[in-house]
Amino acid sequence: MPGFEWIGVEEQQAVSSIFDNGGVLFAHGFDDLRNGVYHVREFEDACAKYFEVSHGIAVSSGTAAVKIALKAAGVKPGDEVITQAFNFIAVVEAILDVGAKPVLANVDRTLNMDPQDAESLITSRTKALLPVHMLGGPAAMDAFTAMAEKHHLALIEDACESVGGRFQGRRLGAWGDVAAISFDQGKMVAAGEGGMVLTNNDNIAKYAKEFHDHGHENNPDLPRGMDTCTIHGFNYRMTEMQAAVGKVQLDKLPEMISANQIRHESLTTALDGIVDAREILPETGPICDCFIFFVEDQPKRQSIVDYLRSTGFGTKNLPDAVKWHCAAFWEHALPEDQTSRVIPTRRLLETAIAVPIWKRKSPQDYEELGQQLVGMISK
Repeated sequence: MPGFEWIGVEEQQAVSSIFDNGGVLFAHGFDDLRNGVYHVREFEDACAKYFEVSHGIAVSSGTAAVKIALKAAGVKPGDEVITQAFNFIAVVEAILDVGAKPVLANVDRTLNMDPQDAESLITSRTKALLPVHMLGGPAAMDAFTAMAEKHHLALIEDACESVGGRFQGRRLGAWGDVAAISFDQGKMVAAGEGGMVLTNNDNIAKYAKEFHDHGHENNPDLPRGMDTCTIHGFNYRMTEMQAAVGKVQLDKLPEMISANQIRHESLTTALDGIVDAREILPETGPICDCFIFFVEDQPKRQSIVDYLRSTGFGTKNLPDAVKWHCAAFWEHALPEDQTSRVIPTRRLLETAIAVPIWKRKSPQDYEELGQQLVGMISK
């Protein structure tokens, strides 16, 4: 379930508190107006603690976080970055925007990057692996960590769609050299927009802090207008309003995931052995924000999708937004050799249905939905 379903008086009070403390909406400076309150800095610290990393750098979006992660990891024009065919187009856009070449691997039944296919794509020009934890399900980070070490590649994690998940006990976002998470309106932590760069690497953190803020080093010995710099950057800053809301949402995240799990379990129990469900890797902690299964029979699949829409459950990206989440459709951004090699991913996704987990729907609603789906699938 997206965090926006949990937005309430706490978030409203958090935003109001900004205006009670000087009304400073900018993350830096204006010290004499803000009564010592720095929401962005507090949100960064809270995220670093929650995701169990050394550094959190708040930025304007998840897309910006991916781009900054690429640059901070040393990806340069002409480099190749291997990522997966099922992801939001922002990943490919970020790779293109730093001048690198996206190389697309197919996904397996986890709907995350197939490690074997990814390794087959490594060349002398490969600079980084960029697995994406799609729709709440953790990718095989043990395999990608070993692969990155074996081939001396940067490992960049995109955990934008799985905020709060775990793999082998470790938070998603804490595995790679650097990671990106998102706080847009549809994510688990919803601040309207916003993102975070996560890393344990001091050099990567230093670059990210400076690059996203026009190169500012924020030298404590100088006022901001006289600040020092060593690199040029850009403006990918988060506002105080986003951070104020984000802090409240982050506090609610454990309860959100727990509520997801209860509803997801109702559906899982009802459909166990009945549907061909998405594979979830062992030793993982998915966030359970949707239940995904595959239906080969296209008329039957369409009837299920129609039923989900008519009952207010709807679907989540599959099939309603598949063209924005499958690289086989991105002829406007990728060459034909890339879009054609990931046709197997397109074919798999065109059999998939993702049932979103909503707060507004009770566990009993999901149990009843499961029973209804059993009847439809068994026909």
